Amino acid sequence: MKTVSISGSLRENLGKKAAKALRKAEQVPCVIYGGKEQIHFSTEINSFKDIVYTPEIAFIEITIGDKVYKTVLQAVQFHPVSDNIYHVDFYEMTEGKPLIMGVPIHPKGTSKGVLNGGRMIQRTKVLRVKGLAEFIPEEIIVDVSALNIGQTIQIKDLNLDNVEIMAYPNTNVIAVKASRVSTTTDEEEEGEEGEEVAEGEENSASEE
Repeated sequence: MKTVSISGSLRENLGKKAAKALRKAEQVPCVIYGGKEQIHFSTEINSFKDIVYTPEIAFIEITIGDKVYKTVLQAVQFHPVSDNIYHVDFYEMTEGKPLIMGVPIHPKGTSKGVLNGGRMIQRTKVLRVKGLAEFIPEEIIVDVSALNIGQTIQIKDLNLDNVEIMAYPNTNVIAVKASRVSTTTDEEEEGEEGEEVAEGEENSASEE
């Protein structure tokens, strides 16, 4: 996993007025937590171009004065109107202590269902995992080639070594849905006709 280095300055004042002045000067208020104490600092907004505006994840080394903090990105707040970065939280890494990170999920291959005219839907794009830093993967590759129409890949179907997945086992990751031009079997067509006959009846089941 790549490492990104940025630098910052300790914040002397932590009030809203001081934070507003920082943002006006194109500085972003930040905090590092998870270590012995919280570190409040600010850094230039351009520092985040290789951290926030990229699908890749990275370890982040933050230099403040004569100290270097090894961290990971935990949370980014955006202004509701301008969408500018408003505040950023970093988590300080400690040797032997597990951390939680969001890891991007990337499908691999072309599913059978899509070849038959179905539509693939990726319901989960980022997966939060917990583990030691050396075991956190840069990405999670999911092979979808065997996935047919009506089938899904769930969290419980993923095999990740040495990390814990922070999600419910039955959470859908990727699904292939039928479309108007998809190839269907006689059994599927009969099921569709049955649904038309029952139209208007209250259906208590809801699609996830």
